[in-house]
Amino acid sequence: MSKRRTDSSGISFTALYTGAVWHRYGLSDDALTTREGQLLYHLMTPFEAASKAVIGGNIRTFLLQRHLIIDHLIEKAIREQGITQVLEIAAGMSPRGIRLREQHPTLHMVEADLPDMAARKALRLMAAGRLGAHHQVTPIDILAERGEQTLETVIARVFDNDKPLVVVTEGLTSYFPLAVISDFWRRLATILSRRPGSVYLSESYYRPRQPLLNGTLNALGHLLGAATRSQVSFHFRSDPEARQHFSGCGFPDVTVHDPRAWYGILPIPESRGEPMVRVIEARIPA
Repeated sequence: MSKRRTDSSGISFTALYTGAVWHRYGLSDDALTTREGQLLYHLMTPFEAASKAVIGGNIRTFLLQRHLIIDHLIEKAIREQGITQVLEIAAGMSPRGIRLREQHPTLHMVEADLPDMAARKALRLMAAGRLGAHHQVTPIDILAERGEQTLETVIARVFDNDKPLVVVTEGLTSYFPLAVISDFWRRLATILSRRPGSVYLSESYYRPRQPLLNGTLNALGHLLGAATRSQVSFHFRSDPEARQHFSGCGFPDVTVHDPRAWYGILPIPESRGEPMVRVIEARIPA
């Protein structure tokens, strides 16, 4: 697959839709609601209803599954490992920072995104009185190789580099070809390897086995890719394949979470049949 640099500047608008989903399901704060997000939510509702009827799940189902599983794993890292630093990359209008800071007032929470989205998020959090020494927003470009917005520079600048941290990318990695996003994963693994006990959390979508659904998703992926000026990708076909790839990127301890393992344990919606989404938990041993 091509390793050409992929422009990530068009992705942020999708954060408005996911932000509206979080708010509609009681997970977000009024400070993070946007008119654009609410409009997208209403426009997507007929498609979401049809998808749920036909395949037993829809985008909102998978969004909620991944979001609540990631939240649970962050909470576990904080409570069981004593981790005190969290970085959410491509934070968009995610309410996670607000919720974590309410539950853990001493947590150092940093939300990062492309400059325009980061500025927009910072203004909203500032207006709501949420920003401070322990809750920051900063610009980042995960594809940048030099300058103040590189992954390496941001992490070194905003965190105590002698302590482990949790890094989250939710709703980001599928917008890049595997070769491109793997470069990011390798760089991140190198950074976190210097901070034993650190955890990386993300999600991955698998291609469905049904030919009709697979064709429909291909068409939807091309449409979304055109809208975001990116290449929407399904990177893996199975849990072992995903686990092996992340191990090859430098993460020694990788767990792939199937949402079905969390049914009845976490308050997540259930899919009919196999969920398309998985949550990746990649750890650096303490």
